[in-house]
This record gives sequence, C-alpha cells and structure tokens, in this order.
Amino acid sequence: MMQKIKTIQRLLLIFLLGVLGPCTTRAQQPVRLAVAGITHGHSDWIYNRKLKGDIEIVGIYETNTDRIREFRERYHLPQALFFSDLGKMLDRVKPAGVMAFGPVNEHIAVVRAAAPRNIHVMVEKPLATSYRDALEIERLAKRYGIKVLTNFETSWYSSNQYVRNCYKEGKLGQLRKVLVNDGHEGPWAMNRHFVSWLTDPVKNGGGALTDFGCYGANLMTWLMDGRRPVSVTAVTHQNRPDRYPKVEDEATIILQYPQVQCVIQASWSWTFSRKDMAVYGTKGYAIAVDRTMVKTRLEGKLPETTQTLEPRPAPFEDPFAVFAGVIQGVLKQEPNDLYELPVNVTVVEILDAARASAKSGKTIYLKSRLGLREPAMPEQPNKKLYGN
Repeated sequence: MMQKIKTIQRLLLIFLLGVLGPCTTRAQQPVRLAVAGITHGHSDWIYNRKLKGDIEIVGIYETNTDRIREFRERYHLPQALFFSDLGKMLDRVKPAGVMAFGPVNEHIAVVRAAAPRNIHVMVEKPLATSYRDALEIERLAKRYGIKVLTNFETSWYSSNQYVRNCYKEGKLGQLRKVLVNDGHEGPWAMNRHFVSWLTDPVKNGGGALTDFGCYGANLMTWLMDGRRPVSVTAVTHQNRPDRYPKVEDEATIILQYPQVQCVIQASWSWTFSRKDMAVYGTKGYAIAVDRTMVKTRLEGKLPETTQTLEPRPAPFEDPFAVFAGVIQGVLKQEPNDLYELPVNVTVVEILDAARASAKSGKTIYLKSRLGLREPAMPEQPNKKLYGN
C-alpha cells in the first residue's frame, strides 16, 4: 500500500513539474516594449532604472539625430535598435507596449499607430494637448481594446494614497477645499532637446499651466472619483518672458464643484521643486507634504500630527513595472486610478478650459458629456478603502 502511495506521489510531482514549470517560465518572460521619442527629460529613466528582467526594450523611434547620438553613446546602444519610422518599428519588432517620451502633441500619433496593431500605450503626463485629441485617444483605446496609461510622478507617492484613504474612510468628513502645489525653478537649464518643445505652446500645449497644472487636475479628478468640475477659472502670467517668450511660467487654476473647490498652483518660478497636496473636510484635514510625509489634524481640539510613511510597495514606484504588470494582466487597477484613461481624459478637458479661461479672462463652465448629467456628489464619502 505504501509503495502505491509513493508511486502516485512521484507521478503527481512529475505532472506538476510538467504543468507548472513552463507556466512559471512564461510568467517571468520580460515584456517587450518599444519607445516612441526620447527627447523628454524622463526618457533617461528607461536605462537608469535597476535591471529587473521585467521588460525588454526592443526598439526606439526618434528622428532627432543629435539626441539619438547622445542616447547611443550614453547607454552604449546599437544603431539597429533605432528607427526613424514609427509604423515600421512597430511592425518590425512587434512590442506588447510602446512608451511615448516625445512632445505631448505627438501622443495622439503614437496611439493612432499603436491601437490598430493592438499595442498598449503609456505616455508621459499629460495625456494630450487638446481635449479633442484626448477624446480620440479614448475612442481608439475602446475600439481596439488597448490600455492607454498616463504616467505622473505623484502616482508613486504613498502620502497621496494615505490622504485619499483618510477621505474615503470618512475621517475628513465631506470634502470642502483642496490645494495642490506643483512647480520648480523652471526648465530653462534642462536638456536642450526637452526645453525646445516643453516651452512651445503647440508641442506642449502651454507652459507651466500644462506642465504642472496637470498634476493638480489629475489628483483632484482622482479624489472626486472621476467627477468633472462645474467650472474652471485660470490666471496665467509670464514672470520671465526672456526665458519663456511663448508660454506662461505661472498659473493658478480654480476648479469649482457643487460643494468643493480646488486651487491648483503651477509654477516655473519657484526657488525649488515642490509637489504637495492639502485636503480639507468638515471633520479635519490631511496634507501630503512630499512623497512620504503627511500631516493630519482630525479634531479641532487635537494638535496636528506628522508621520513619515513607507514608500509604496512594488511595482507602484516604477512606471515601467506598472505598465508591464497591466499588459500582463497581473496588475488590476480601478477605472479611476491616477494612471487610467477616464481620469486623464478629464485632466485634458480641465487644461483646455483653463487655457480658455486665462485667454478670455472669464470662468469656463463645462458642458455635460453626451447630454448626461454628472453624478451627484454623495453626502457621505464612500467607505471603500483604496490600499497601497
């Protein structure tokens, strides 16, 4: 009897090794990714990240020969990796996903090329330079069943997750005011290839309003579970027309909701970089000071408390790992996640309205989409938790 049991156990082990072994190997295969454009300053992240074996760069599209030379020399890359035709690259290397690191107004061209080939896309923030382009991207993604993600640095912050959880758990009460500050000293000293289009109103869609205003629009739309503001009011200014003759370097955007107001301050004129968010409710407030530090005061009689959080767990601090996980289907995100398309289409709509408001000097009231009413803001926040 014992001999029979041992024989069955051996056969079962052989069966499991035969079935599970290949599956495990397939799961560990790197995701084949291509790059569309390398003039964005963040494109260096691709080769500066720690090697994890989760992705493989199989092709790079770029037409700027000077930037190609720099990139090749810096990272010791073969000429065969580079292509001057996006469509030909996608057909030749057949990637599972493509990452856009070129001018923002070229994001639409990347999606137009990738979507019919069933290739997923991740772009650097924001999603597009115009609401019209954002809506086309949304239509293409739905038609061809691809994912289109937008990468924001503030998606990586455990502090932002904590503040949102405070609100969703009801600790802050009803939302009343949100203040988002995003800016730095300005891009004038950055890579010349990046600056050449970052300060172009067509290629970037604006200056500080687009470059940093998008962070606040992204975070606020996420906090509001995708709800759009009733109105958008914006004021812009050129503090340094000598450096930025075509675009604004200072912007303030006010988003008004039925019961909540959000003030976004975006700047290329500050002494140093900052990205923070303060959320005020009827019961208290929570402030994401930086990537991991938070301040809270939940009752008027109690003092403010400060704590430093652990960073977000893998893969959430690495946009390439997030993209790979989404493509593989091992990372499931809620529809109104910071990376996801619904939130980022609304971000571009807000930026469009902000530009129109700054130009006209008037408040812009958003029309309902397809004649549908926006969902009403609930009196009590949703109790569902959104974990790290």
